[in-house]
Amino acid sequence: MKWGSVLKLFAVIAAVAVIAVFSVQPVFPNVKWLPLTKGIPLGLDLQGGVHVTLEAKDTPQAKVNDDTMKQLKEVIERRVNAFGVSEPIIQQEGKNRLIVELAGIKDPDQAVRDIVKTAFLEFKTQDGKTILTGADLKNAVEGKDPTTGQIEVDLEFNSEGTKKFAEATTANVGKPIAIILDGKVLQNPTVQEPITGGKARITGYHDLNEAHTIAVLLKSGALPLKTDVIEKRTVGPSLGADSLNKSVKAGIVGLIAIALFMFGYYRLPGLVADFALVVYALIVLAIYAAMHVVLTLPGIAAFILSMGMAVDANVIIFERLKEELRTGKTLRSAIDAGFKRAFVAILDSNVTTLLAAAVLFYFGSGPIKSFAVALTVGILTSMFTAISFTRWMLHNTANTGIKNTKLYGA
Repeated sequence: MKWGSVLKLFAVIAAVAVIAVFSVQPVFPNVKWLPLTKGIPLGLDLQGGVHVTLEAKDTPQAKVNDDTMKQLKEVIERRVNAFGVSEPIIQQEGKNRLIVELAGIKDPDQAVRDIVKTAFLEFKTQDGKTILTGADLKNAVEGKDPTTGQIEVDLEFNSEGTKKFAEATTANVGKPIAIILDGKVLQNPTVQEPITGGKARITGYHDLNEAHTIAVLLKSGALPLKTDVIEKRTVGPSLGADSLNKSVKAGIVGLIAIALFMFGYYRLPGLVADFALVVYALIVLAIYAAMHVVLTLPGIAAFILSMGMAVDANVIIFERLKEELRTGKTLRSAIDAGFKRAFVAILDSNVTTLLAAAVLFYFGSGPIKSFAVALTVGILTSMFTAISFTRWMLHNTANTGIKNTKLYGA
């Protein structure tokens, strides 16, 4: 018996046990413990949020059509993403309506106001001539003046805007140039000297959050159409809570059934596979937390599905292992040959599933994308645990001196 292999096995088992125990966090009122879910954002169906229906109307500058509705959707998407909302659902309904669903919004009224705000920026001279608009902006970032500490939004113009601003400030030295947002004068500073660097700033904000909101609106661009809110309602998580509880129970029952089957049919390799399955679950949930994958009910379904695929890979490997043992090979040679012969089959099945997940992610939206991402993470992790981790565990188990082939399912 090689005590080094025994110590390695015990060290890995102890480490996984500690991680599993100390990573559990109470997340849902009806689901007491889920591992590693503290850093995983939840979708609308699990934590609630706001559902908004917007109706676009014609303006003198633009009429409602397919192109302007597409522009409107893109602007709202940029705004919502910049505000940090997880996995928003934005889709067109009919010819002139947009459905916007935002998960985990703390202040729905403020969120809606920010979404539908026109955000039309103008720079006007003393005689009322518009010299620049938001279309001339390259970037807008909130910040603090290092000298005075006042909150401001720093503007950077594109090449055309830089040229316009330089010409306007040169021609208006000693005169004011007003900065106007949605018809409201934010500032009316007097030009002291020509500004040729293509930068300006807007001051007078109470805090960085207010400045950040304005910066986001300016960067995302002005809405191309007049937009009215015709429906706004808060969506509670009660609908998903019952489904979530059932999903978790189904996952636990399925996991126990799989573990018992693997141990009963494949014996020692099955026990190794059960342990690898726990490692797989912890790795997947840790990746979800690191990537801020939005967890929805379809995402939970993808997690359970990929867990089944991880077990399926182990089944293929262990069947190959039994065949190699029956031919009279030594245990270590049989393990290596079993993994080598099973690799192609495992790779083929996982690649085809990854292609399906890629199609779902590209053409889907909202929960469908969440399902595709969760499935992709699960498949890649299952290949690692099945091919690398399980193999390492079996090699160390063989090195402990347990050579009886009956314990390996043969």
